[in-house]
Amino acid sequence: MAKDKKLVEAITSMDTDFAQWYTDVVKKAELIAYSSVKGCMIIKPAGYAIWENIQKELDARFKETGVENVYMPMFIPESLLEKEKDHVEGFAPEVAWVTQGGLNELQEKLCVRPTSETLFCDFYANEVQSYRDLPKCYNQWCSVVRWEKETRPFLRSREFLWQEGHTAHATAEESEARTLQMLNLYADFCEEVLAMPVIRGRKTEKEKFAGAEATYTIEALMHDGKALQSGTSHNFGDGFAKAFGIQYTDKDNKLQYVHQTSWGMTTRLIGAIIMVHGDDSGLVLPPKIAPVQVMVIPIQQHKEGVLEKAAEVKEALAKAGIRVKTDESDKSPGWKFSEQEMRGIPVRVELGPKDIEAGKCVLVRRDTGEKTECALEDVTKVVPELLEAIQKNMFERAKAHRDSHITDAKSYPAFKDAVENKPGFIRAMWCGDMACEDKIKEDTTATSRCIPLEDQEPISDVCVCCGKPAHKLVYWGKAY
Repeated sequence: MAKDKKLVEAITSMDTDFAQWYTDVVKKAELIAYSSVKGCMIIKPAGYAIWENIQKELDARFKETGVENVYMPMFIPESLLEKEKDHVEGFAPEVAWVTQGGLNELQEKLCVRPTSETLFCDFYANEVQSYRDLPKCYNQWCSVVRWEKETRPFLRSREFLWQEGHTAHATAEESEARTLQMLNLYADFCEEVLAMPVIRGRKTEKEKFAGAEATYTIEALMHDGKALQSGTSHNFGDGFAKAFGIQYTDKDNKLQYVHQTSWGMTTRLIGAIIMVHGDDSGLVLPPKIAPVQVMVIPIQQHKEGVLEKAAEVKEALAKAGIRVKTDESDKSPGWKFSEQEMRGIPVRVELGPKDIEAGKCVLVRRDTGEKTECALEDVTKVVPELLEAIQKNMFERAKAHRDSHITDAKSYPAFKDAVENKPGFIRAMWCGDMACEDKIKEDTTATSRCIPLEDQEPISDVCVCCGKPAHKLVYWGKAY
């Protein structure tokens, strides 16, 4: 079928208007619908199924590290929120408040949780008494509300789904170890399951989470060269513990403050999948996260035996552990092909009367468009291998794109030129002064993404902004 004669409604080319391309994909692949609640989205079945797979994969990984799930209230009393000064100041502009219950004004207004640190701290203050009570490794799956001024589906909405882990430990060393453990868990998940390469690093003081001692991040690069913070892990030290009085008696019968962590991932990961892997035909889903990995499409399905053979193929693939469906709708084959491409389904199985007569089918890869013939008796062996190959190729392709969009800048003119003309990450040295960070943002709109954990070979001796001695290599870039 000619590209200029798609049977599904056209999607704006990403090279023409990337923002419109993104909006077209989330709407036409039926991932979301707009809600009558301004700034909030309805996640439709196709979108929610992706989130369910993310949730399932992450939850299993969490539990392997000893994490248990809990659930906290969605409301936070104002007095509780204000116990940690830096934390409340960081969230104040985004907080939604409940001031009335039924017909009566509340004695104390309630915040709709933007995050749950204060609730967990209040809980731990009563729950933790002795060193025997530690560590506490809890996580909750919930929604949070942040009153964003500008919203975009999945990337930034006033209510979004996420998980938030909150742990309490006896020592600073244990807290730091857990913080980095979760950062690496997130990075491995993104690379192994989402086929999305990430930079692991530490946020600067300016960019760290409000109230944290240190914030670690994984940063991914989207197709348009903008960065997306894809997961964060925070070491709180004992700051929250002191504000909330979370103490325990150690083995020497002395009172000590606990050390805490917090870490989270959100539905913005779905936006990341779209912007890292998508193309002008729509979604391209990595097989490990795709709700439907294979779509069987019968050709000339009105002819005798076609639907029956398609059902046999589907059943065989399902028994082999493949998430598979059959499109038995009365749409034309060309329409079905285009529709499944738009939905990002990794493999399409085409099966018509002539194929059945020859004992074969046609397999079509979503990532490359490559078509191969496969004997029907070999389908359950070939398709899993094909899905593995697609997963690997998608990661390697995304990594190649990211690596080709990293620029080293050793002078400020070179830095500004890179921001203007070379979309992607910019590696540049920084003196550590927040004034230089502010100036860079003001002059270029680029921000510090992270101080990388695995890439600290100096590319020069001086700060890219002020020219003073510098010892920190920083990844910079424009970001969502």
